[in-house]
Formats: sequence, structure tokens, C-alpha cells
Amino acid sequence: MFIIFDERQSDSPFVERVWRCHSERAGTFHSIAAIHWEMVVTRHEGKTSITVRGPETKATIAECPAHGEWFAIRFKAGTFMPLFRPGSLRDRNDITLPNATSRSFWLNGSALEYPNFENAETFVKRLVHDGLIVKDPLVHAVLLGQPQDLTSRTEQRRFLEVTGLTRGTIHQIKRARHATNLLKQGLSILDATYQAGYYDQAHFTRSMKRWIGQTPAQIIRAEQQLSFLYNTKST
Repeated sequence: MFIIFDERQSDSPFVERVWRCHSERAGTFHSIAAIHWEMVVTRHEGKTSITVRGPETKATIAECPAHGEWFAIRFKAGTFMPLFRPGSLRDRNDITLPNATSRSFWLNGSALEYPNFENAETFVKRLVHDGLIVKDPLVHAVLLGQPQDLTSRTEQRRFLEVTGLTRGTIHQIKRARHATNLLKQGLSILDATYQAGYYDQAHFTRSMKRWIGQTPAQIIRAEQQLSFLYNTKST
């Protein structure tokens, strides 16, 4: 691997994970499908920037420069920024916020210091206080398996508005990412197929190529690096 990842859990009700990485050389990697949106701080060649990234509905090949450093706050599904809805950011339609100084950036008319791996929750708490990050309790409850008194059409519309994805797409992406972890943990293709809930190996392979960008056999062989994939089934 030429990109080295580190991550931690968060006690914030708005944050899914906090992760960071650095690249030891330039190269390409598979940016795999993801249901979450993120705020990503990039440090490269003496410059710092922050980007708001949306969910991804397909695997793509991405370029990575040498000797870069990245830190990201990955937000829970059902959490969003009213200024930048996940649907408008979907599939690499990222927004890089303008710099204010070498240590700060502009957001909604205010200059904010760049967050870091240690103070991510304090940074998010301020954004929540200012109304720049909010949570939709209905979407969050549905993803936790708590039934809601809604028609399927209303629920689907709400999911699209809040997450930028349908509920079915979220389920398929989560399942493919879970299956990837099973393979990386050493399960056979046959065992991973059924543990992840696929009909058969052909169905499994089609799904993995669509959402992860590699076949199960390629994942086992680790032919090309994948983007950040933590070992959990959580939302």
C-alpha cells in the first residue's frame, strides 16, 4: 500500500468516523462507493485546503499525489449541511472552500481555523451550534431499523433530500463494503457471498465490480489499493 490510513471512532452524535492518511508516493487507487459525506483537509506542498465531499454511487479510479496528508471527518447518514446538500455533492462533485489565511478558511461568511485529527468534535460542535450542520431524526431512525409511520414514497423522498441516495442504494453500498471487509479478513469468496446476503457468486461479483471496482478475487489479491474502508457495519 502506498497510502497509509489511521482512524478513530467519535463520540459526537453527528460524526461516523475521523480518519487521516498520508501518501508515500504518487499512484492511483479505487475510490469505492460510499454513503457518507465528509469534510476533508488536504496538506500538500506547503498548502492547506478543505473540501466538502458527497456520497459516491460507483467506484472510480482516483489519482493520489506523493507526500500528501489528509484528515477527514466522516459524517453519519442523516446528517447534512443545508448549504451543501449531499445530493449536489454526489459522485465527486466536491466543493473546496476558499482560504481566509494559511490557517483558516471561509464558510458562510466566517473565517474558521482548519480542524485536525484531535479537535474534530470541537469543530463539528461549533458548526452544529451555528446551524451549519443538522441531523434529520427520521432518516437516522430508519437507518437504525426503527419503524416510522410514513408512506414508502414519503420515506424515499426524505432519503433523497437528506442523503442524496435512495434507501435501496444505501443498503447495497453498505453490503458491498461489508463483503469487502469479509474478504480482507480472510473469508473465502463462497463464505463471503452468503454471509453478506448475496444470491450467488455471480450476483456477488457483479455487485462488487459496481460498488468496489474490483472482483472478489482481485480484492483478495489486493491488486490495487482501495480508499478508506473501516472495519464496521455501522451507518
